[in-house]
Amino acid sequence: MNQYIYIWGSVSKFLESIGTYIPRLGLRLFLAYEFWLAGVEKFNGTNWFADIKSDFPFPFNMIAPEISWQLSTWFELVGAVGLALGLATRFFSISLVVLTIVAWAAVHAGNGYNVCDNGYKLPLVYLIMFIPIFFNGAGKVSLDHVLWNRIAKA
Repeated sequence: MNQYIYIWGSVSKFLESIGTYIPRLGLRLFLAYEFWLAGVEKFNGTNWFADIKSDFPFPFNMIAPEISWQLSTWFELVGAVGLALGLATRFFSISLVVLTIVAWAAVHAGNGYNVCDNGYKLPLVYLIMFIPIFFNGAGKVSLDHVLWNRIAKA
């Protein structure tokens, strides 16, 4: 029995050692991919924000739809790159969280939970995925980690 406990302890220790590398990298890359696709779609599409401007929560409903469209497009594109590289991760995380909350309120809230009905399930999943990235940072496989280590050594 002690042998199994030792083996389990060794496996757990190994998993915890790579836990500072892999999980947040996976979250960042998945979120980066999703927001990149949304940004590219907006970049290549036509602005439909004027149709839903009244559904935007305050103060976002006070911003011209053209400006909102550009802001959301570029935050999705640049934020996706930032997440993928792990650069300014907390800044882009909070920016994309705000963007997701506005999208939830304006587009998804009235459609229920189901993704197939354009419901709020997907925005909710994104928001939950941002929690460890925002609070714990980008992880060790990131430019944030490299830069902060260099600054700390200087």
